[in-house]
Amino acid sequence: MWKEEDNKLTCKLTFKDFKQALAFMNEVGKVAEEMNHHPWWSNVYNKVEIELTTHDAGNTVTKLDHKLAKRIEEIFQAGYK
Repeated sequence: MWKEEDNKLTCKLTFKDFKQALAFMNEVGKVAEEMNHHPWWSNVYNKVEIELTTHDAGNTVTKLDHKLAKRIEEIFQAGYK
């Protein structure tokens, strides 16, 4: 699901429709806020692209990025797969 390249963790997800993609983003947003670690992401209709990197670490991938990626994957597997 995740690919690490160019100092980023990236993933592209496809959902049933826009409503499902938006619901997923809302769930992830709550987790990101709890962790105080916010993704760069985009959404077009039923597709969501996510990039994770840690600005405070010089825009590199850190344990925090991997932790958020794991949480995002758990959310996706639990209700959006």
